Amino acid sequence: MSQAGRAIGLIRSLAMYHAVPLRQRRLRRLYANFAGPGDLTFDLGAHVGNRTRALAALGCRVVALEPQPDFARLLRALFARRTNVEIIEAAVGERAGRASLSVSDRSPTMTTLAPEWRDERARDPAFAGVRWNRGIEVDTTTLDTLIARFGIPAFIKIDVEGAEPQVLAGLSQPVRALSFEYLPHALNYTQACVARLKALGPYCFNWSSGESYELAAEQWVTGDELAKALKTAPAQRRSGDIYARLR
Repeated sequence: MSQAGRAIGLIRSLAMYHAVPLRQRRLRRLYANFAGPGDLTFDLGAHVGNRTRALAALGCRVVALEPQPDFARLLRALFARRTNVEIIEAAVGERAGRASLSVSDRSPTMTTLAPEWRDERARDPAFAGVRWNRGIEVDTTTLDTLIARFGIPAFIKIDVEGAEPQVLAGLSQPVRALSFEYLPHALNYTQACVARLKALGPYCFNWSSGESYELAAEQWVTGDELAKALKTAPAQRRSGDIYARLR
């Protein structure tokens, strides 16, 4: 795809995540439940930086990772004056090295390291307009490597389009709280993430539907209770984020 096509995708992402009034305020209110001034946080799959922006506004130290070169450059420009934000151009997975990233230039939020997830989405009506038009080689690191370098984070946000289980496979110790994306038609990936977290520590769970930035359940639930809740009609209407915290 041409440079113009990539620019269109970048502009669409900026408009989607930075131009909606009050979205940042709601996001900060949600994240304040998990981290605050001086806390170390990781933003994995930072994209255009709306989550990084919210965490930084709360006074957190943010390590933001983004493997797409165009978006990594954008993040460096957006946060150039932020002393509490560090941008790393890399993906996060099960092991450090190099990996092939499937890129959708027109829908860059759907860029992924997970080829099986990508191929399964071809049968998902919600992804009917998405085309992965090229692949690029990118650097990869692991959560264990990041923790060894920066310390144990108070909160980790993970949004890596189907590679969430791989990210958690590279984590060998529990962290206080984290989030990861779920899709209604890909709950097997959610179940893999929940199983991994339960193996690491005594986690409880909640979820946020769509871009509501509000926790859906008044009380935090077990992994089994979460699995049942995500199969109900309200949760099946749209994708969202799972939140996990240590009991």
